[in-house]
Amino acid sequence: MDELEILKKEWQSREQEFPKLTSKEIYPMLLKKSSSMVKWIFYISIAEMILWTTLYFLVPESSKKFQEGMGLNAIFMWINIFNYGVVFVFVYLFYKNHQKIQVTNTVKELMANILRTRKTVHYFVYYNIGMAAILMFSVNLYYYFNKDKLYHILKSDEFYSAVPPETFITLNAIGGLIIIGFLILFYWVIYGLLLRRLKKNYKELKKIEV
Repeated sequence: MDELEILKKEWQSREQEFPKLTSKEIYPMLLKKSSSMVKWIFYISIAEMILWTTLYFLVPESSKKFQEGMGLNAIFMWINIFNYGVVFVFVYLFYKNHQKIQVTNTVKELMANILRTRKTVHYFVYYNIGMAAILMFSVNLYYYFNKDKLYHILKSDEFYSAVPPETFITLNAIGGLIIIGFLILFYWVIYGLLLRRLKKNYKELKKIEV
């Protein structure tokens, strides 16, 4: 008999010494863990909203003047209002999901709430990345079709005076891609971690239900 078989037999003999948890004991643990993860999703979404709001107020005056010169101030204002409205709805949904999980009484209800939370987070991530991509593409397209105005503004600025409109548009597009890449990485690391843990809880609950 080789060492592996000896270890297997020893482990199987010792397995009887450890107490086995019942479904009734496992469920409260999974409920508590799931509730904690959904609460963190809610908190992170609020922190994210505060972060973007803070960054907006840190935008240099030169950038605001540039947007004004290009005639984009009013458009950006309405886009921001719309965006904050949508994000607020998602934050509210995260809060409701957390409340529902806290008062869940059955395994099936908890599984349904986990699935609902995962879907909400996916939609939230898709919206933010999609919105950023559409905005970047639209702004660069606007610059492309308004090169004369862009050239005039760049020429009047000491810092940008030597930059041709084509180069500015290219650099702006590269910057946009970097920002979108950062967003994808941020959501994959932060929300992805919580979603993977929720998925693991869902699988454990499925075993209990069976």
